[in-house]
Amino acid sequence: MPLVRIEMSDEISPDLARSIADSIHSAIVDTYGIPVRDRFQILNRLPQGSIIAEDAGLGFDRTSGAIVIQIFTQRGRSAQAKQDLYSKIVGNLVLLGVAAEDVFIGYNENGPDDWSFGFGRAQYLTGELQVPSV
Repeated sequence: MPLVRIEMSDEISPDLARSIADSIHSAIVDTYGIPVRDRFQILNRLPQGSIIAEDAGLGFDRTSGAIVIQIFTQRGRSAQAKQDLYSKIVGNLVLLGVAAEDVFIGYNENGPDDWSFGFGRAQYLTGELQVPSV
């Protein structure tokens, strides 16, 4: 049950922004095998210039179309599974015309006690939801 924040410039059209969100979700479903309706995304289209994403010393330039993706999910997936996810996300976005160098992904892991899906309860702890296996 990843929670995904997607930040991009408002110069990206609303239709393309939705396609980007759909493509990211598709990559997560395909790579991690989560249910299609296990979708929690926050999509922010920010004023041009609001995202500053340089190259971290890798020697490439990004465009003003940089997309920042933050994935919050249960801990326990292997480094290879994460790499597979990053690759699938970028591959899907490239098909939409997003430059591969414009995709920045941050991955944050946590545990069952770090989630509440409503009603002020930690449903993984109360047993209302089964802790996903990874």
